Amino acid sequence: MARDEQIDRPDLSQREQTDESLRVERDKADARIATTKTATDDEANRVVRVARDLADRVVQDARDHADLTRPPSVPGGTIDRARELADARLEDTRSDADAKLEEQRADRARYLADFLAVEREATDEDMTRERDIADRLVSSRDELLANVSHDIRSLLGALGMNTDLLLKHAPEGPAGDRMRRYAVANKRLAARMNRLVSDLLDVSSIDGGRISLLIEPVEVAKILRDTVEAFETIASTKGIALDASIADAPARAYMDGGRVLQVLANLISNAIKFTPAAGRVSIRVRAERSEIVFSVTDTGIGIPSAELPRVFERFRQISKDRRGLGLGLHISKSIIEAHGGRVWAESEVGAGSAFHFALPQPPPSSR
Repeated sequence: MARDEQIDRPDLSQREQTDESLRVERDKADARIATTKTATDDEANRVVRVARDLADRVVQDARDHADLTRPPSVPGGTIDRARELADARLEDTRSDADAKLEEQRADRARYLADFLAVEREATDEDMTRERDIADRLVSSRDELLANVSHDIRSLLGALGMNTDLLLKHAPEGPAGDRMRRYAVANKRLAARMNRLVSDLLDVSSIDGGRISLLIEPVEVAKILRDTVEAFETIASTKGIALDASIADAPARAYMDGGRVLQVLANLISNAIKFTPAAGRVSIRVRAERSEIVFSVTDTGIGIPSAELPRVFERFRQISKDRRGLGLGLHISKSIIEAHGGRVWAESEVGAGSAFHFALPQPPPSSR
């Protein structure tokens, strides 16, 4: 595959995850049934052995007592032959009983297998029917989301153009200054709304296993320059230092540049949001074995250790700041994993946080 070819490298879709979970649960259920049946059979055999041993001891005790009290007129050979005959008959009876027991167990096993097969077939039919209904609902949802998102973006585009006109034609003086402040605020709100729409569309693509990537050689330095340029004004306004550096990384790396910029934007916007004034946000890029590793560190408030494993969950918001939908880190994780990479976080309350992601070089699609 050419490295600049558009590829889809999704995680397991929700349907595949559901199927895998059901398969695992069925295997566990089968193992439990088999284990329970074996344990039950073993216990039944043990009970039979105990009963037979007890019966044999009773018989032997009776025979020993009879031998001690036998009159001299009764010949021992006759008694021994009678006992051998009785033992042979008992052995035949026990063998017949064992054979019947095994036959009954085989019948029960066949019945259980047939019953499970019928139940599974019925369950599969129900699942197929429910899945068809869910697919239709999801298809309708995605179609509605796509249409509404298109309309919303068109309205936001028109709102942006009107805002630019206001900024351009606002008169000089206090009245014009007030108009410009409102226009800038509107522009900022429109950008946030546009980002929310994009996040919802990305989540819909992730759920459907449709993360589209354009893997190609990208200048690592340009990725960092574009990122810093996008956020240096915001960081400076808040009194936060923003810097970036490259250590032993290749000049070019294979990735979807736009998607990696999206990931960096999510990480840096979070870092700036939760870092107080006079703090620092840093971006570092380094090479490690067959990977290129990006790190975004801050001197912010940090994340409690109990919450750290869950920061990449969908709709998960650690702080009480409810701006946004809590989708940014989930989307970022999905984008990195679609590259065949990995993402992780480190943090300490009061000491800041560090988010890292590693991209394989070259990507799996080109090996």
